[in-house]
Amino acid sequence: MNSSSPSSRPSRIDYSRLFLRWLIYSLAIFAAVWIVPGIEFSGPGWQIGIVALLFGLLNALLRPLLYLLTCPLVILTLGLFGLVINALLLGLTSALADQLGIAFTVDGFWPAFFGGLVIAIVSTTLQYLAGDVQVRIMVERRPPE
Repeated sequence: MNSSSPSSRPSRIDYSRLFLRWLIYSLAIFAAVWIVPGIEFSGPGWQIGIVALLFGLLNALLRPLLYLLTCPLVILTLGLFGLVINALLLGLTSALADQLGIAFTVDGFWPAFFGGLVIAIVSTTLQYLAGDVQVRIMVERRPPE
């Protein structure tokens, strides 16, 4: 039996989709640097791509663990504690960028909080406009009784 359904194929990495997400995060971080006072970047423009790569890796590796550890707070605040987790990850990205010699600085919790909010809004909007957000709508029709 040769089935070509998507669930039977081995999973492969879609590099064009990864590149698109990296580009979107780069633009979102650039928007945060431009909009939020207290988040600063100086250096060649390609380094903001490295900052976006660091931020993406931290989101992929640490975000699930942080959500698991703070699950009661996330539930109690109806998900708003996720903004605090974004701020923490942005601050950690700043510290890692400093270790790599990249001049990306976040000057405290509130700039990190608002920067995380800007990054979330901009990246979600750009992913939607780029068609990267997959929305599945299922319509169930019942026979008339």
